[in-house]
Amino acid sequence: QVQLVESGGGLVQVGGSLRLSCVASGNIFRINAMGWYRQGPGKQRELVATITTGGNTNYADSVKGRFTISRDYAKNTVYLQMNSLKPEDTAVYYCNVQSYGLSSGLRDYWGQGTQVTVSS
Repeated sequence: QVQLVESGGGLVQVGGSLRLSCVASGNIFRINAMGWYRQGPGKQRELVATITTGGNTNYADSVKGRFTISRDYAKNTVYLQMNSLKPEDTAVYYCNVQSYGLSSGLRDYWGQGTQVTVSS
């Protein structure tokens, strides 16, 4: 129904920046919310940031002031700008989309994950 394609992951130095992108495609009538989650080595998956259609954002305390989530409504794309990266940010980052199809209710979709590695 809906597929998410992520890009922008990779290796970056401590203190550096990286921008993740996630493009949603398929049976999308309206996106309710988009977000990013991550799972570090030996850790549970955690919420990083979310953004709603109204532009309301929420961030994990660990990334506040460093990460910024944004949306491009016309392109069904969500971005995560990551600044001042720390080794603790090393994780697989997953894009999440909650959307309505043309003839379906609200559904939840996940990307395949993209690796972000912050080197020291």
